[in-house]
Amino acid sequence: MKIQFIIKTDREVKKEAQKTAKQLGLPLSTLINAYLKQFIATKEAHFSVLPRMTHRLEKIVGKVHRDVKKGENLSPIFDDTQEMLDYLHKQ
Repeated sequence: MKIQFIIKTDREVKKEAQKTAKQLGLPLSTLINAYLKQFIATKEAHFSVLPRMTHRLEKIVGKVHRDVKKGENLSPIFDDTQEMLDYLHKQ
């Protein structure tokens, strides 16, 4: 039998949690139920904030990754500072 479980939270927390759940393709209640079941089974509570890249940063990192694979747009390895400065002044 399903029951209604009422909790108090900040309006913004609820809004952001619903938004995040929607991005994952799940209703917030499904995530909360899964968390509660895991909490009961393990008797542990884990909290994590995973950093997420912006779309713009993902594109930049993707381009860098492709360049590294192709060996393009990379500076050489320098043995000392003067060698690096000489290289930069020639560019």
